[in-house]
Amino acid sequence: MNDRDFMRYSQQILLGDIAIEGQQKLLNSHVLIVGLGGLGSPAALYLAGAGIGTLTLADDDDVHLSNLQRQILFTTDDIARSKSQVAQQHLTRLNPDIELVSLQQRLKGEALRHAVARADVVLDCTDNMATRQEINAACVALNTPLITASAVGFGGQVMVLTPPWKQGCYRCLWPDDVEPERNCRTAGIVGPVVGVMGTLQALEAIKLLSGIETPSGKLRLFDGKTSQWRSLALRRASGCPVCGGRHANSIQ
Repeated sequence: MNDRDFMRYSQQILLGDIAIEGQQKLLNSHVLIVGLGGLGSPAALYLAGAGIGTLTLADDDDVHLSNLQRQILFTTDDIARSKSQVAQQHLTRLNPDIELVSLQQRLKGEALRHAVARADVVLDCTDNMATRQEINAACVALNTPLITASAVGFGGQVMVLTPPWKQGCYRCLWPDDVEPERNCRTAGIVGPVVGVMGTLQALEAIKLLSGIETPSGKLRLFDGKTSQWRSLALRRASGCPVCGGRHANSIQ
């Protein structure tokens, strides 16, 4: 690290759990963010600010007026522009010392596997079940830690999944590809709730990459109305085609 790095990241370096060694790990890390909406926007901002050495930003969508209520990475001037391209430009202004890769595409198949293979951690910030399941399968196959989250209405959830997948994977908890009837398109979303989830994804990524213990294998559920949390412990599902084992069904 040079003097500029020490100044930029000084408040993180002061933390004993991170210090110089942890900050250097962050600078040497590569995070893939799939989806730059309400989850990916705050996650990308905080990870860029924290000094993640390489951020790959994947989204095939453009900015829409209805996004601006919760997708804080974008402004009114960005409407009709590519989300991944705009994100790359805004984050470069925030931190020009990191590498920012824009992927203006919906990652799937071999393109998804290639992107996951290059990353140290993957953030699933998408909003549909089929994509989440494909990201999960790629991460398990390539032994890449996965941090996934979602939100609808006043509720949100976040989960950290890590190799060797002793506590299962995303498909263990949701074995079907069927979309939930209640989602943010049909039921709406409160901006700060999805922001909390995306911010937590960034936090868990920073912890994983800097060597701080993180609660892997637990689905944490947030109620924005009461500000209360509960936790669902994940176990491998016996018939899981992705990782094998037993089903996740216990509340702690």
